Amino acid sequence: MPAFSTLFLIFGVSQLYWAWRGYRLAAAHIRSRGRRWAVCGAFAAAWLAAFQFNLGAWREAGTPVHMTLSDALLAAPFLWWFFSSLVSFLVVVALSIPRGIARAARVEIQSPARRKFLGRTAAVATGAPFVAGAYGLLYGRLNLQVTNQLIRLPRLPRAFEGFRICQLSDIHIGPFMPVEEIRKYAAIAGAQQADMVVLTGDFVTFDPRTAVDVVDALRGLRAPFGVYGSLGNHEAWAGIEAWITELFRQAGVRILRAANVPIASHGDSLNLIGVDFQSPRRFGPSPPVRFPLKNIESFVDRDRVNILLSHNPDTFDRAAELGIDLSLAGHTHGGQVSLEFIHPGISPSRLVTPYVAGWFQKPGGQLYVNRGIGTIFIPIRIGAPPEITVYTLSKVESHR
Repeated sequence: MPAFSTLFLIFGVSQLYWAWRGYRLAAAHIRSRGRRWAVCGAFAAAWLAAFQFNLGAWREAGTPVHMTLSDALLAAPFLWWFFSSLVSFLVVVALSIPRGIARAARVEIQSPARRKFLGRTAAVATGAPFVAGAYGLLYGRLNLQVTNQLIRLPRLPRAFEGFRICQLSDIHIGPFMPVEEIRKYAAIAGAQQADMVVLTGDFVTFDPRTAVDVVDALRGLRAPFGVYGSLGNHEAWAGIEAWITELFRQAGVRILRAANVPIASHGDSLNLIGVDFQSPRRFGPSPPVRFPLKNIESFVDRDRVNILLSHNPDTFDRAAELGIDLSLAGHTHGGQVSLEFIHPGISPSRLVTPYVAGWFQKPGGQLYVNRGIGTIFIPIRIGAPPEITVYTLSKVESHR
């Protein structure tokens, strides 16, 4: 894909830059040329070993579902370096632009104190991504938040006043979301004592064999009104949609694939609908869907409250047009690396969707995008902590 090719090209350039910086540092402190090259060679060999482990032929077949020693000692440091060095390099490039303009205009800063201040500021800005990357790896991705979200639905039947739904999403089982961690999150979800539990896709990442382990880790989920789910793009990419649906059925979880089910209580009911991953634009190997949600239009009940489980929040526009009262989605990981606490627009996911995280409303319906609990590619979360969401449904009386 062009985006990944561009990313790895920039990463390659950044590594050449850091190699040059490393050699200059060695030259400043090691006078012996032979010793200097030996030290640089040792660092280069370590980098190549880590690179080969993560992206080359040394990587063991299959995805581990437990944290292994090699993942802890080789994968984690390299992935931290991948993220931090790339972002820091981009900061260096950004800082070099005004310097280049000033030099071209032959503008010099006369004050030594000001030059020193600007130098320190540049050093801090360049070093910040390395600190932030370590935070995101060691703490940010594990800092689970249980979000309580009130959802007001004007058409909610009286029997469902205060009805509670617990949502888990984007698990991505692997060495950085091992079976033990998933069981812990499932136990936390169970402890919320919700009336119903929903799962909104991306249980695996790429390895189809991990489906058995992730389903087994979620097997203990139970709720008075049942446990339901929908599938994500990674189940489609791994080619396991039918298989994991059957595995979940055996575990007491019903996956809704272009299907609906009534959730009944005291003579009233809600209409729960589930759909596989759909996107109005191409997303990776997934082709665009010209008419999103067309395959579930007939399931929408105008006389009941409709709740849609759709992994991709981009189906919300069409869901609102169809009158689906509430859509529950995931997919974005809240941006995974999001700096929206600095500025609302600083989130990579905004490049592909306006619905990054949290609650949204438009005429016809509401949407909540869960940040998920797992990560993908780089096991780092900054400004987008993992999330379990507990929704409380409540009726809003209309005012005349």
